[in-house]
Amino acid sequence: MKKKVFIITIIIISLITAAIYINKKQIQKNLYPITYLGSVLENSKKYDLDPYLVLAVIKTESSFKPDAVSSQDARGLMQITPSTGKWISTKMGIKSFEESDLYDPQTNIKMGCWYLDNLSKEFNGNQMVYLAAYNGGRGNVSKWLKNSQYSRDGKNLEVIPFKETDEYVKKIKVNYEMYKKIYTNLEQEKK
Repeated sequence: MKKKVFIITIIIISLITAAIYINKKQIQKNLYPITYLGSVLENSKKYDLDPYLVLAVIKTESSFKPDAVSSQDARGLMQITPSTGKWISTKMGIKSFEESDLYDPQTNIKMGCWYLDNLSKEFNGNQMVYLAAYNGGRGNVSKWLKNSQYSRDGKNLEVIPFKETDEYVKKIKVNYEMYKKIYTNLEQEKK
C-alpha cells in the first residue's frame, strides 16, 4: 500500500512539474502582466522612458490594480499621492484635476510617466537615483546625494538609507529584468 501511494505521489509530482514546464511562459505572463500596454507605450515614448521600466514601476507600485491605495494615500497604478497629483497636474497644465482622476489608468500612467521623466531630468538620468526619488521623495534624495555617508560623488547613491526605498529600487530592478526576459517585443504584444 505504501509503495502504491509513493508511486502515485511521484506520478502526480511529475505531471505537475511537466505542466509547469510546458506552461512556464504563460505562468510568467500571468505573474508579470502588461495590462494597459497601449497607454504605457504611448506615454513611455512621449516622455522618453523605457516601457519595461514603466511596467516594472506599475508592477512594484500596485500590481496593476487601478484602485490600489497605499498607507500613505498614494493612489492608482503608479501610486501617486493627491498632493503630488495636484502638483503634477499644475506642471502639466491640466486644469480640471480631481483626486479621483488618480484611479483612471490612462491618467495615472500619463502623470506617473511625466513624473518619472521630471525626476530623470533632475537627477541626470541616473535611474537608481530617480527611482529612489520616486519612492522616497526628491528632497530626501537630494539630501542623501549631499551626504558623504550615502554618496561619494554627489551624483550616485552608494547607500539608500530608507530600507523601504532601498528594497523598492531592488524590486523594480528584478521586475524590469523579468519584463525584458518575458516580453522581447512589446510592440508585437500590443497587437
